[in-house]
Amino acid sequence: MKKYIFLILIAVAFGFEGSAQEIAKNAIGVRLGDNDGFGPEVNYQRGIGDNNRLEFGLAWHNYRHHDGFKLTGIYQWVWNIDGGFNWYAGPGAGLGIVNYDRYYYDDDYDDKRDSDFYGFVTGTVGIEYSFDFPLLLSIDARPQFNLGYNDDLGIDVGLSARYQF
Repeated sequence: MKKYIFLILIAVAFGFEGSAQEIAKNAIGVRLGDNDGFGPEVNYQRGIGDNNRLEFGLAWHNYRHHDGFKLTGIYQWVWNIDGGFNWYAGPGAGLGIVNYDRYYYDDDYDDKRDSDFYGFVTGTVGIEYSFDFPLLLSIDARPQFNLGYNDDLGIDVGLSARYQF
């Protein structure tokens, strides 16, 4: 089943290859997301072709009884929909650290660590609009599977604004 889904995604990707438009060489901005707490991410996109780019993000999140930082890297394919609208998708990975609120956990809590360092695998799928002036707005979803911290799957939905240059 997984092979068929992968083959369908490859066929769709090649089908949209002819309608790709050139993307900005650089874009920097902020992304507001909600995975493990609402928080901002400063991110940078670097175009590496007419329709491929790398995205790097440094995020900090505040959740009920812990806060954290994470560094994310994602490779993206970008396809033109119409005019300034594009959609994009791609795989990624990252590292993070989470710090626990020690006052919340009582003495019976078995895991007495103050913080955890973890890795994660992620991906992204989203839609963006590039204005005639150097502004890029987007909304995306990033499924994220944590390795070493909760070992769970979460979906980070975010809204971004970036300056293109």
